[in-house]
Amino acid sequence: MTVPALNVLEHGSGLPLLALHGFPVDHRLMSGCLEPLFGPDEPIRRIYPDLPGLGASPGDGISSTRDVVDRVDAFIDESIGDEPFLLVGESYGGYLSRALVQRRRAQVLGLALICPMVVADASARRIPARAVRRPDPELIARLDPVEAVEFTDIAVVESAEALERFRTEVAPGLAAGDADAIARIRADYGLEEPIERGDPFAAPTLIIAGRQDWIVGYRDQWRLVERYPSATFAVLDVAGHNLQFERPELFGALLRDWLDRVAGEPPS
Repeated sequence: MTVPALNVLEHGSGLPLLALHGFPVDHRLMSGCLEPLFGPDEPIRRIYPDLPGLGASPGDGISSTRDVVDRVDAFIDESIGDEPFLLVGESYGGYLSRALVQRRRAQVLGLALICPMVVADASARRIPARAVRRPDPELIARLDPVEAVEFTDIAVVESAEALERFRTEVAPGLAAGDADAIARIRADYGLEEPIERGDPFAAPTLIIAGRQDWIVGYRDQWRLVERYPSATFAVLDVAGHNLQFERPELFGALLRDWLDRVAGEPPS
């Protein structure tokens, strides 16, 4: 059977960087936060797929997160082959990225996890109480009720800038995707634990969490640190599950530091 191709956006050329978005959004979440960090001559090929069943990628044959990992692994064979590459994952994409590192640790030169999902069962996550650190009730009152619910469901910073980023990077993905495939994935959401097995992953790693992230939290992420001995671990205040556009300057500085650390590694 022919495996349906993933919808993908690419920019640049050079060392591949694969960016995996959260659930159930699409590639715009990742291209929106990462592309501003790269200059026109940066020798990095940025690859932004829509995960299977999400965005414009078909969900045929996808019934679980295990199927999603297998499909993305096949996509790596098709688009990157056996080249070394960088891996960035946000939320659910971070969960997938951890599994992919176990399969391809010799290829992955660096791993960045943005608000990574660590515990698949939402009821078992250690999450903080909801706290909107920068409320703007007048802004929220002007919104369409549906948009207001979608935005405030996750917003720690209720600013016009954060709203615009939500509208361009999050909302389109929420409105897209294969509803049946999304339901199937939700019903079989977790991978076999523990994901990290064998030797720790020693390449430069970044783990960024939001102090007010009431979706996946920040406490469970600390469990990963000893499995990634070259990890920078940062918990950002005034930041939730969309910390990339609630704290964009700090987010960008941490990502650039990670890229610098990868570039500074001695050849293996």
